[in-house]
Amino acid sequence: MAVDIVMPQMGESIFEGTITKWLKKPGDKVERDEPLFEISTDKVDAEIPSPSAGVLKEIKVGEGKTVPIQTVVGVIDAAGDGAGAAKAAAPALAPAKAAEPARAAASAPAAAAPATSAPTKEGQRIHSSPLVRRLAKEHGVDLAAVPGTGAGGRVSKQDIEAYIAAGGSDVETKKETELAEADVYTRPVAASASAPPPPAPRAAVPAPQAPPASAGGQVHVAFESAVPRERMYFGNYEVQPMSVMRQRIAEHMLASKRVSPHVYSIDEIDMTKVAGLRAKAKDEFEKRYETKLTFMPFFVKAAVAGLRAFPTVNSSLDGTNVILHKEINIGMAVALDWGLIVPVIKNADEKNILGIQRNLNDLAERARTKKLKPEEVQESTFSITNPGVYGGLFGLPVISQPNVAILGLGMIEKRPVVINDSIAIRSMCYVSLSYDHRVVDGAIAHKFMHTVKETLENWSEPVL
Repeated sequence: MAVDIVMPQMGESIFEGTITKWLKKPGDKVERDEPLFEISTDKVDAEIPSPSAGVLKEIKVGEGKTVPIQTVVGVIDAAGDGAGAAKAAAPALAPAKAAEPARAAASAPAAAAPATSAPTKEGQRIHSSPLVRRLAKEHGVDLAAVPGTGAGGRVSKQDIEAYIAAGGSDVETKKETELAEADVYTRPVAASASAPPPPAPRAAVPAPQAPPASAGGQVHVAFESAVPRERMYFGNYEVQPMSVMRQRIAEHMLASKRVSPHVYSIDEIDMTKVAGLRAKAKDEFEKRYETKLTFMPFFVKAAVAGLRAFPTVNSSLDGTNVILHKEINIGMAVALDWGLIVPVIKNADEKNILGIQRNLNDLAERARTKKLKPEEVQESTFSITNPGVYGGLFGLPVISQPNVAILGLGMIEKRPVVINDSIAIRSMCYVSLSYDHRVVDGAIAHKFMHTVKETLENWSEPVL
């Protein structure tokens, strides 16, 4: 019996996903719930389990492809009869791989189909994912003008990419002009039926070639979406395309710097009392609760104290309205081998040191094993990042939207300091606050930092 493998919906606001890696190949035996392939959405990366035991008979959607939810991406022979499965599936993979260079071009004719791509009428709800809406905003595109080829007229990522590449955005047209002047090779993707005429086409590049180098040896490269996302080697250097997660990080960071006027405040905190308390309690803490005690729960509790005292820092901006959040949900930046993700500790103000530490360890572990759910990386009201764990003195992090502030923690190290006109050796830590000056003023930022500092230097909450 054939069982379809479908692109799952990883959250209410997610309507498409990108297959980043198949963990099995046609002809391989799979067990039910065994990791089958990896996907990336605009919220989270995840491993998708097999819906049935049997043999992977066919892969319908190759790596690097973005498809709507509920799309059949592969087929499992649930009867386990794998005879000839690899042979039958291998030819199916070839056209899928051959079709990869035409990915963007293939989406354009679909966008041009009049039966399913009528533009949204005025006043009618436009169906699209957060990623599509962000791309539209970044490129100055009116989604009502983009024909949707998805279910119910939904505007997909391919639809808007084809529309933008066809000249449907003033921002994109300007970008192409700048790239041409910089001697960067690229080609416009075929236009949709309702899109404005594309810019004058340039000579097509038949195959990837070594890009030109400037006098200083710097290489300028631009890969269109139709080029297979594979590494390319040119003599003494290598070109690596961005992973899907890296692309999402880039989009988020650029959007944050464009939207929020970043201002930074830095303070120095004496962590001697907390360091001594942790050193005394960590062995008993681990023995009693079977989890290690780190410094992070102390910083989270101190941040909670600051956010309670100055709720403006625990807010977000919606147009000209400031949204003051009653919940305190703290996003924690977790470094991965393949990127960065910010899972969220929900209702951090209701948790003690043990609760925060367990929540931290659980989120970090599942982030590294791609087991996070989309809702676990959403709804943060404030964020913390810790460059100090890698030896950084301090950092000036970019705000994680839609937050208005992020706390950066430096390395905790012993330094000589002056106390009551005497030199003493203390465990010191630089802490920075990046904040959105549209909402948070310097006075509030420094008062917030002072509360964090006072909470840590005069720690009174029991750990065990």
